[in-house]
Amino acid sequence: MRRRDFITALGGMSAAAWPLAARAQQIPVVGYLDLGSSGASTRFAAAFRQGLSETGYVEGRNVTIEYRWADGQYDRLPTLAADLVRRQVTVIAACGTSAPGLASKAATSAIPIVFQTGGDPVQDGLVASMNRPGRNVTGVSRMSVALEPKRLELLRELVPKASVIALLVNPTNPRSELVFHQMQEPAGALGIRLHVLKAISESELDSVFESLVQLGAGALLVTQEPSYRRIRAQIITLASRHAIPTMYSTRDYAVLGGLVSYDASPTDSYRQVGIYAGRILKGEKPADLPVQQPTKFELAINVKTAKALGLDIPPTLLARADEVIE
Repeated sequence: MRRRDFITALGGMSAAAWPLAARAQQIPVVGYLDLGSSGASTRFAAAFRQGLSETGYVEGRNVTIEYRWADGQYDRLPTLAADLVRRQVTVIAACGTSAPGLASKAATSAIPIVFQTGGDPVQDGLVASMNRPGRNVTGVSRMSVALEPKRLELLRELVPKASVIALLVNPTNPRSELVFHQMQEPAGALGIRLHVLKAISESELDSVFESLVQLGAGALLVTQEPSYRRIRAQIITLASRHAIPTMYSTRDYAVLGGLVSYDASPTDSYRQVGIYAGRILKGEKPADLPVQQPTKFELAINVKTAKALGLDIPPTLLARADEVIE
């Protein structure tokens, strides 16, 4: 072979080999779709990245994460999910409620999806069953919505004279009506009249708490709603100002001065989503990964807030608390 022909052949071999080498070194891209906002959900995103790292994937080193935040606006989710599909991400982590998972599921049947929700993923239509999710979707459920009756029971135990209790819901959340209906029977058994109050923004909260006074409500239950993370400080402040004993869905409210909370750990569920995403990046299929559920629920009571409200915490309730915040 002449020298010129040899160089030409060598160049052709290199050109053919280059795409293979590039593909072998390609870094996977994870799409992260969250109902919340980047500022209010920082620690949850960090927990997700921790889960990824436990499977060997570290952002900026061997995996890229494309973040999409809905800022509490449910109607933005389909567009954001479609954007991640166009980006051709390797897997989508859909977090906050069932809504990001449903939007992602509607956008693709090919890209694996790992959801994080407080609802019932079977009832919400995310998966066929908990043990055999099927197709391209699996994830983690804290079953937080199912805990609303238990939160009501704990709140009544803390405020036994409260015969009227209000529920704060986000009217744009598709499951807010379901929550109200599932609360009717346990409320009746406890001799409680329930009233629904609606808010989706900070500007609506003043009228909500004015309505509480007019109703003569003895307590408030803030339903599990990820979009409330960005206005939680205002909710806690108004509950204190109006001296309304309030039950919350997650521990961070109690830490910030809220009276009481009851839930599974949300940060742990985000970490589990990260672990599942990493396992899928390694080759496992969503259909083979059963939906994860919590085994432990945490009751947190802020005794400083209770004293400010003039409440005497029943010793039996205090003994059951997983965390007492002074």
